Amino acid sequence: MPIITLQKLTLSFGTDTVLDNADLSIEKGERLCLTGYNGSGKSSLIRLVNGQIQPDEGNVWRDTGLTLSILEQEVTAPEDSTVYDVVASGFSAVGELLAEYHDLAARAAGGDIKRIGYLQEKIDSVDGWAIGHMVDTILDRMKLPADKKLSELSGGWLKRVSIAASLVMEPDVWLLDEPTNHLDIPTIEWLESILLDYEGTIVFVSHDRRLMQSVATSIIDIDRGRVTRWDCDYTTFLGRREHERSVEASKNKLFDDKLKKEESWIREGIKARRTRNEGRVRALQKLRAERQQRRSLGKLKMEVDAGIASGKIVKELCGVSKSYDGELLVDNFDLIIQRGDRVGMLGPNGCGKTTLLNIILELNKPDEGYVHTGTKLQLAYFDQVRDQLNENQSVADYVSEGQDFITINDKNVHIVSYLNNFMFDADQSRSPIRKLSGGEKNRLLLAKLFSLPANLLVLDEPTNDLDVESLELLEELLIDYQGTVLLVSHDRAFMDNVVSSLVVFEGDGRVIEYVGGYNDWLSSGGIFLSEKGKKQAANSDVQSSYEARKQEKNAQRKKEKELEALPVRIELVEGQVEQLHQKMSDSSFFELSDHEQQAVYSELSGKEGELAMLYQRWEELE
Repeated sequence: MPIITLQKLTLSFGTDTVLDNADLSIEKGERLCLTGYNGSGKSSLIRLVNGQIQPDEGNVWRDTGLTLSILEQEVTAPEDSTVYDVVASGFSAVGELLAEYHDLAARAAGGDIKRIGYLQEKIDSVDGWAIGHMVDTILDRMKLPADKKLSELSGGWLKRVSIAASLVMEPDVWLLDEPTNHLDIPTIEWLESILLDYEGTIVFVSHDRRLMQSVATSIIDIDRGRVTRWDCDYTTFLGRREHERSVEASKNKLFDDKLKKEESWIREGIKARRTRNEGRVRALQKLRAERQQRRSLGKLKMEVDAGIASGKIVKELCGVSKSYDGELLVDNFDLIIQRGDRVGMLGPNGCGKTTLLNIILELNKPDEGYVHTGTKLQLAYFDQVRDQLNENQSVADYVSEGQDFITINDKNVHIVSYLNNFMFDADQSRSPIRKLSGGEKNRLLLAKLFSLPANLLVLDEPTNDLDVESLELLEELLIDYQGTVLLVSHDRAFMDNVVSSLVVFEGDGRVIEYVGGYNDWLSSGGIFLSEKGKKQAANSDVQSSYEARKQEKNAQRKKEKELEALPVRIELVEGQVEQLHQKMSDSSFFELSDHEQQAVYSELSGKEGELAMLYQRWEELE
């Protein structure tokens, strides 16, 4: 039985229709994941369910006594608020009393004893201590420092505060908008377990495909104003949606062919117009109206200017160590980055990933060791592009710096056409950046980054707020990119699909390079030291020496080159075998001497043996 029902909802912002006659029922205990392009209306639908905004048309029904809580993307409380203040604020007046009491009690001798007594009486009168216990319990569960101010917390810890504030009231329906943004992998996995253990109803928006696959019981797809429910897991949904889009494309083609035929008929000469069927004319007008109402599926296209080829060695680190505020972040770390490598960095928030990235880019100096930089490097740094974002500048001017054309791979492209590839229409191109959603801003940053000629791309958290379609296209682009990629991300699927090796911050200064992606690291027994209770580090021989890792990478490259060359060699040998068979089937073969015939038999046997070994080697390398 539904606990929330949305009936025939229509919602528009200006001329943009976000929801068009949408229906949705939500039942108790479901875990619904909302998916769709950035700007498709996912966050708006969350707010309609919660009652924060009202539809232009249609109705939202909620069961009597139903409690809802929403996890916002950002903490909106003042920066001088404490963690306790924010978590308790969900309980309104009682929360304010508890927050003030907690603050005064924490100051002990410095507190106002008379005021504390007054607050105790007020809290007693409204049975507020039970609520205080709920606040203390959630703070302990989330391992949050109650007296820390928001201004002292990183993005990941602020997200934990938001999660605690939205969960403390134990709502019947928990609404979450991009809950994994700014969270590191241990915290994402912790949140995943929280969501799976939650006994209420969950409606969430996420771009984390592993989380979606693990948590969602149904997928709600928002596409061009339509809301479609798919009662399956995320992977199954992808296959079913792809089939539906293929069917839609076929129907649209048949429709367009018919419309084209009718338009051709109506444009025939005077004779045709004298004798034309008025019913057919009315049918054409109906076809035109239907075609005008069709909302096409946006097509995202990304292209990156790889610039000139860099030298073979891009970066080389030898014996690099770095400490910050007395904490050892990197201890005696060696690394070689070669042209074409796609290196990911993995570790908890605050472990030193950005510090090491800045050392690699020579924006920061190591305490010990050195960094060697290769030749002909052209750098494009995602974080620097983000810092240059001017909210009042137009989308087009930000990317093109006021020019009408930009150059991509030696081709002049009009800025409006280029932005259209990133799904910004002409009106959005002229609009100020402040009007874009979080995901659209990230897509704009990528448009700017990829307009710069670069053979070294440095991407620090590029996946935040991006929709899944944009993520998958970004993956394809980076895999095909001819340059070198340095990548920091907490998106496990993204790391698995893109990187060729991982630099993992395991804790206590231990930074180790692993060949492969996130799953490969897990399969090798990888785990952060903080997740093992800081138990004794493994023997020092676990970290391979600088020379050993260098040899391992070179061996991997040789295998890749061998695999690439094998099909050509196989085709050549197959041709030689075929020629020998043709020679043996020719009548003139038997006119040869026994010695000459035996030479052909021997050559054929050798070639067939070589072919068998080539196929065996191909299977081994595959």
